[in-house]
Amino acid sequence: MNAPASQGQSAPKVQPGQIPPGWPVVSLAETYAQACAPGAPFEMRETEIRGRTYRTYVNAMGTLREIFEIGRGWGDREFLVFEDERLTYDQAFRAAGALGRVLSERYGVRKGDRLVIAMRNLPEWIIAFWAGASIGAVLTPLNAWGTGEELAYGIENSGARVAIVDGERLDRLAPCLAGLDLAGLIVTRGEAAHGAVSWESLIGKPADYGALPDDPMPDPECDTDDLATILYTSGTTGRPKGAMGSHRNIMTNMVSLGFNGARAAIRRGEGLPPPPDPDAPPPPQKTILVPVPMFHVTGTNSMMVPAIVGGAKIVLMYKWNPERFLELIEREKVNSTTGVPAMVWQVLESPDFGKRDLSSLEAYSYGGAAIAPELAIRFSQVFPWFPIGQGYGATETSSVSATHSAEDYLTHPDSVGVAVPCVDLKVVDDAGKDLPQGSVGELCIRGPNVVAGYWNNPEGTAAAFTDGWYHTGDVCRIDEEGFVYLLDRKKDMLIRGGENIYCVEVESVLVSHPAVIDAAVVGLPDRVLGEEVGALVQLKPGASVSEAELKAYVARHLAPFKVPVAIDVRTEEFPRNASGKTLKPVLREEMIALMEGKRA
Repeated sequence: MNAPASQGQSAPKVQPGQIPPGWPVVSLAETYAQACAPGAPFEMRETEIRGRTYRTYVNAMGTLREIFEIGRGWGDREFLVFEDERLTYDQAFRAAGALGRVLSERYGVRKGDRLVIAMRNLPEWIIAFWAGASIGAVLTPLNAWGTGEELAYGIENSGARVAIVDGERLDRLAPCLAGLDLAGLIVTRGEAAHGAVSWESLIGKPADYGALPDDPMPDPECDTDDLATILYTSGTTGRPKGAMGSHRNIMTNMVSLGFNGARAAIRRGEGLPPPPDPDAPPPPQKTILVPVPMFHVTGTNSMMVPAIVGGAKIVLMYKWNPERFLELIEREKVNSTTGVPAMVWQVLESPDFGKRDLSSLEAYSYGGAAIAPELAIRFSQVFPWFPIGQGYGATETSSVSATHSAEDYLTHPDSVGVAVPCVDLKVVDDAGKDLPQGSVGELCIRGPNVVAGYWNNPEGTAAAFTDGWYHTGDVCRIDEEGFVYLLDRKKDMLIRGGENIYCVEVESVLVSHPAVIDAAVVGLPDRVLGEEVGALVQLKPGASVSEAELKAYVARHLAPFKVPVAIDVRTEEFPRNASGKTLKPVLREEMIALMEGKRA
């Protein structure tokens, strides 16, 4: 890996866990005061939303239609790169406007109607999204990994008027189409079968987009609190729930994304950077690489939407592959990207990691799962020329609720950071009662980024949302400064003979072993103790370690009752859902079957 000399010289001199000399120059309380002062980027005001008062950002935009208009304004800038295909902003937003007219005039889609998008990370995914946004439709992306029945459930549950799919999704849906009430079914990159109309017959091929009229539908005049998206949760069990995201939710998240950099600058004593000069020419174009699914809240809210506001080039990955990821960073001179921890580990351990020029990178964030401190240490060592960073949030919080970066990350490598300015956090017990600072309990989140609830699911909404607070299901503690430490998912926490065991704690120790790239801790049923600790580990390429050695390693770091009674050592990757989260129920069943086989 090649890094510019000037960047290498500015590498942080502090290792994770150490306190930089004189750090911090400014307290967190004063940092928030400066960042949120009148005229500052995160200035706030009191706003009533659904009968409750929240702190909202003064500088947040109002609706997705505003982003659509910004996208149209970037003209001939390169916008989308997929494999060997390239589209400019002008081409893509002409296509989006033309498709918006088709949806409205041919299929009768109106403001508030649901528009399903079910396809891989294709340019058409993004064009379809903005076509719907231009007419005020409620964008409803479905999990491209889903079976035909699962995709049909999303269409039926959302009450979608039109579905836009790729050929592979159409084939999966085919046996279920007769039971669906759709006004229109549009297919791209596949045969126009099963009653579907081809994308190309409606707006032409990509080569034709530049000749399309630049005449999107008139502004549907959405309100900032109108429903904008239904994003189905990527739960590992049960039916997905459709989180109802408003325009405000998305615009709030976009402002919150900038808090990491501002916080770090203020904490160093540098203060806030001056506001941009409106008369200055636009800065050089940035390039972002999207390796996560577009139907996930990270891909949509935290990558695509902000990229368009800044006129960035978006590079899409058809499917995840660490070697292809590294190749694209080098080829496209990517400036920023993201991923879940498992993806980051695969990149760092790829045989191509040291062979590719990654010097264009200015930011590489991660989130979506608890982060082992070992990953923070490794990351800061191999990418010394930009600050480490991560975000914490959920589909229900429209992406980030807490962020972490720079020196704060180095001094708190086992934390997911502190709340963004508009968000309140608290910890509650099993009965929902507030717990004192420092206690261990369930994390709850409140703010203008939190969705209204689940579409067509009053029971699920009542269980997860209380008086404006979203119950995350994450077990955590919050220290006296406000740093959040995730301990486990409530449903993943093990209870061994009355003792709580947090899976993340054991997983972090296992991942710190030099031979291990990933670990999953699961509960094994025990007649006397209720549960025992079981673990599965994935080894790094070419590494070798025995089960006994790993048990001894854990025993050197944790109490005896936390040491796994059995460890399944693997070389293959764990099964994951589309968001990259480990499918622990699957691994638990595999581990139980393995143990029963040994006993037999």
